Amino acid sequence: MKHPIFTGSAAAIVTPFSEEGVNLTALGELLDFQLENGTDAIVVCGTTGEASAMTESERQETIGFCVRHVGGRVPVIAGTGSNSTARAVEQSQAAERLGADALLVVTPYYNKATQAGLLRHYQTIAAAVSTPIILYNVPSRTGVSIAPETYAALSELSNIAGVKEASGNLGAIQRTRNLCPPDFCIWSGNDDETVPICALGGLGVISVAANVLPAEMHRLVRLCQQNDFAAAGVLQLQLKDFCDAMFCEVNPIPVKTALALLGWKVGELRSPMCPPSPEHLEHIKSVLTQYGLTV
Repeated sequence: MKHPIFTGSAAAIVTPFSEEGVNLTALGELLDFQLENGTDAIVVCGTTGEASAMTESERQETIGFCVRHVGGRVPVIAGTGSNSTARAVEQSQAAERLGADALLVVTPYYNKATQAGLLRHYQTIAAAVSTPIILYNVPSRTGVSIAPETYAALSELSNIAGVKEASGNLGAIQRTRNLCPPDFCIWSGNDDETVPICALGGLGVISVAANVLPAEMHRLVRLCQQNDFAAAGVLQLQLKDFCDAMFCEVNPIPVKTALALLGWKVGELRSPMCPPSPEHLEHIKSVLTQYGLTV
């Protein structure tokens, strides 16, 4: 049996930038905030961390810093996906050398691989590392979705731990759960689907909202783990406006803007990301006020 990498809420942490590169001091402060508020794992250099806009040296510096700063208190999961299989292998091997507890590997984007291509892609990466791999299915950003039957084939590999599911297709997630063995873990990739996916056997969420509300996202999954889905449903609904606001523009524009408004030194978004529109900026401000979050 494979052991879950984590259960609960993992923060898909933003990357603070300065004019010199990655602001490691600010990153350390964000990590401390997460650990002090019950976050169960850290995902570094993912979509929310703007990894696609970072150089390889910046990625390795950031992953290595997170591993050292967290110091084994919770798992550190490094985003290492690419639309090039060879590149994904290189990045996965680098993160493994840096001590990441697991790898988050998004489906190849733009290429629009077939299911056979996805299978070969992940088989190649899995054969190149021993670190557990979390697949990442987010068709809204990549243009391709992993089929439940492909999950079933990949679940046979010893270091394929499970999937971050952000397809929004609860029917496909149910089929995946039925086709795959119990030790193939499913985590929600959408904050507002945390409770439904946990009700279908999911183990938690890899969360954007947790950057700002780590304790609340941790509590949300904890209620599900305690089989108190009535209370979890109430909290999910209470968090809905906030979750929606964090996606009023493309992630991570809203969440990084929210952190900056709250006084965190996260720096600028890297091009082609840009600040939110004036209308959305006001919406983010109003939602922060609604949830009692002020500088």
